[in-house]
Amino acid sequence: MDANDTIDALAALAQPTRLEAFRQLAGAEPEGIAAGDLARRLDVPQNTMSAHLAVLTRAGLVSGDRQGRSIIYRADLPALRNVLLFLLQDCCDGRPEICAPLIAELSPCCTPSE
Repeated sequence: MDANDTIDALAALAQPTRLEAFRQLAGAEPEGIAAGDLARRLDVPQNTMSAHLAVLTRAGLVSGDRQGRSIIYRADLPALRNVLLFLLQDCCDGRPEICAPLIAELSPCCTPSE
């Protein structure tokens, strides 16, 4: 991931509907959500949702797989990971005690269930 890729990803997320769509898709991993269902969940016209999903896809944050007449969209969590790693790659000038609270706050949302 480079600066331009990161800028593209952040720009794609810098719009309320796209941000919420990405959050919905991330929450639906690994099954994904059909484009029409996502539009209904967010109360957005289907053609508008398609345009938003196209922006997220071009930014590399989501992917779509055709299943019959539907396209199932999924969040690309490794791409999000790369964005976050790019932002934090020089975190705290090599002083892990400063970054530790940030990393600790990310961990509870991602702990595997037993």
